[in-house]
Amino acid sequence: MADSGKTRLTGAAALVSGVLVAALVGCSGGADQSTSAGLAPIVEATTTPAPSALPRGSASSAARPSASPSRSATAAAAKPAHTAGRHTVLIVNATRQTLWVAATQQKEHPIPRTRWQLAPGASTSVLLPTGWGGRIWARTGCGTDGGGRTVCQSGYCADSEACVQPDPAPTTLAEFALDAWSGLDFYDVSMVDGANLPMWINIFRTATRDPLSSRGCSSAGCTRPVDCPAAMRVTRGGTVVACKNPCTAFNTDATCCRGTWAGREKCVPSRWPVDYTQVFKKAEPFAYSYAFDDSATMSCKGGCDYRVTFGLSPGTT
Repeated sequence: MADSGKTRLTGAAALVSGVLVAALVGCSGGADQSTSAGLAPIVEATTTPAPSALPRGSASSAARPSASPSRSATAAAAKPAHTAGRHTVLIVNATRQTLWVAATQQKEHPIPRTRWQLAPGASTSVLLPTGWGGRIWARTGCGTDGGGRTVCQSGYCADSEACVQPDPAPTTLAEFALDAWSGLDFYDVSMVDGANLPMWINIFRTATRDPLSSRGCSSAGCTRPVDCPAAMRVTRGGTVVACKNPCTAFNTDATCCRGTWAGREKCVPSRWPVDYTQVFKKAEPFAYSYAFDDSATMSCKGGCDYRVTFGLSPGTT
């Protein structure tokens, strides 16, 4: 279970009696990793959208760890065919930079590949088995050091990867607990550990109404850049690559939901001297912005398939 070393509940913890927490136990992220590479090499995806959907130019901001997002974020990647007994997850890179995507390798429900390299505008898909629970995320600015280990500017190391994890490593997470309870999947976008990329999740092949549009907009707003305060910024070479969560940035009882602020009833960001969770909530109103932000949990029924898009809603700045 990914954790920035602070008190943290994940995804649907409160709403589904810990189902998502149980599904994510043992997931990647949060701890330094320098293990030997396993049987899941990074593979460069070759599926790309039509030229009209490819990013143009650059619009990054010094205070926005949004990875120079594409304005045509819903790349024209076709929805893959459904596979009976599996969940297809289409992963789309709608940013202007190469991303190194990773997924949790779960012992009980293994998948053959957990790492992909996606060029700007590219997409790939992964088949997840029934009952899979885990996370999908992306790293930026990756290369290798003299020892052959992966070194990235932002994002958690992948499972079974020879890797030097950034410190700190704020990471935007797509969290899933598939077929978790009464035929329901539970999923969310989480910025509880901070954020390094904009992201949203769509559902398809289901009778469930998608709470987000294909452009990454909910009834509360669209996917926008994180306007990160100076004290929360993570910079590499003078460029902002991620935004720390309030606990990592300020390490107070209030921002870490501990001491007299511990627990769901007491950890209320609106009572903090400054509600720093709004940094993330304003960027992605549908995402988890702190540990007890359980209204961000979404559900889907009926053998759902998913699209995870890294990028901003078209037209946002």
